[in-house]
Amino acid sequence: MARARSQYVCTACGYATPRWMGQCPECGAWNTLQEELVAPTRSAGASGRERARSPSAAPVQAQPLVQLSDAAETRLPTGIDEFDRVLGGGVVPGSLILLGGEPGIGKSTLLLQAAQGLTQHGTVLYLTGEESLRQLQMRARRLRTLSPNLHAAATAELETALHLIQTTQPVVAVIDSVQTLYTTQIDNPPGTVAQVRACATALQQVAKEQEVALFLIGHVTKEGAIAGPKVLEHLVDVVLYFEGDPQGLFRVLRASKNRFGATDEVGVFDMQAEGLAPVPNPSERLLAERATDAPGSVVFPLLEGSRAMLVEIQSLTTPSFLNTPRRVITGLSYERVSLVLAVMEKRLGFRMLSHDVFVNAAGGVRVFEPAADLAVLVAVASAMRNRPLRPDLVVFGEVGLGGEVRGVPRMEARLHEAARLGFRHAIVPRSNLQRPHERLPLTALPARTVQEAVGLALGAPREERQPDDESPFDD
Repeated sequence: MARARSQYVCTACGYATPRWMGQCPECGAWNTLQEELVAPTRSAGASGRERARSPSAAPVQAQPLVQLSDAAETRLPTGIDEFDRVLGGGVVPGSLILLGGEPGIGKSTLLLQAAQGLTQHGTVLYLTGEESLRQLQMRARRLRTLSPNLHAAATAELETALHLIQTTQPVVAVIDSVQTLYTTQIDNPPGTVAQVRACATALQQVAKEQEVALFLIGHVTKEGAIAGPKVLEHLVDVVLYFEGDPQGLFRVLRASKNRFGATDEVGVFDMQAEGLAPVPNPSERLLAERATDAPGSVVFPLLEGSRAMLVEIQSLTTPSFLNTPRRVITGLSYERVSLVLAVMEKRLGFRMLSHDVFVNAAGGVRVFEPAADLAVLVAVASAMRNRPLRPDLVVFGEVGLGGEVRGVPRMEARLHEAARLGFRHAIVPRSNLQRPHERLPLTALPARTVQEAVGLALGAPREERQPDDESPFDD
């Protein structure tokens, strides 16, 4: 009789090796190889004969897709508009949804509130392996999510969870969390590659067979990726990430995979004492405390998925008495800001090497798109010259090493969001205006180089372009 053997599997890429190594030879990740037991496999001939003798092995027949019924797509709205937006309109029955995020970010809170909204469609089952039922009840009472249709159980055993799903027949079930689940058929401890893979596969089969939507809460690694084997993300239908600074203003829900909707939608939430509150208008909240007459303050229209929201980029510069001036960057890419400062030193003549530079995205927002380069440059230039900008101005554009201002995507969406909040002028890349675009809702000031952009923002601007001008590119 063959014995079970052990192998080491990389949690990042799934590479398997018979011995442990510090670094995965496939993906190069360190300390990601975890041991798992491999049960002995039977020969193909024997397994084929057993399947042939099995009375429950019903033959599967193919049929033309055109003959399938044209039933309308069914979605279950959660009652949380920002959540439904990311899901594509609601929860699809039979789908497997994975939600990841840092500890304390609000994953359990979000799904408990969503479970309350889904009780209007039937029974919702909440299975927790990290809390007791008493602790879960305390949370539900604080969030005001107690409902007769919301059932709960504290278990981490897969077989018990599958039995509860079978007997309860819920429309939606929540597993908190998939890393705590284990099956008695595998000797590995919970959270290992073998346990997570086996539990996720069994839950996927139950979701498809019983048409029950399953939410899986997943832990994340130090790098921000969902812990466990990559096969976990391939098995599920939707992968959601809940992000944000716990001390910041907002939490952002985004989808990295969605078989039933787009992946460019984001939901914005505000953590309050009563739970997570959707924020339909984050731009107004982010700019509520902006000092319009302060040097170094620039408004940048940020794209989060398919929606635009206005963010304040702040800069402060002071003379430095150190051999190496300080660079403190919060909420933006350190490499992109360093590039912008080098361009200012070389192309604009600013003496950045003699100044400490502090750049911040207000409100705890994270801005990493290259379109923020020009806003950072104008903010630092305003701080260096101690000259505030006009309060109704927004700035965006990518800055190249040669001092050129490059075009950015979705200019119209950025300008419409700025105009909705009362902004009247925008410094934009000239190349964006040369492309076909719709009628703009505000005055666009085209800039081809960083010299032109700084001149428009701090100096006497050229003749402004009106929205109905036919040829706005005359020098």
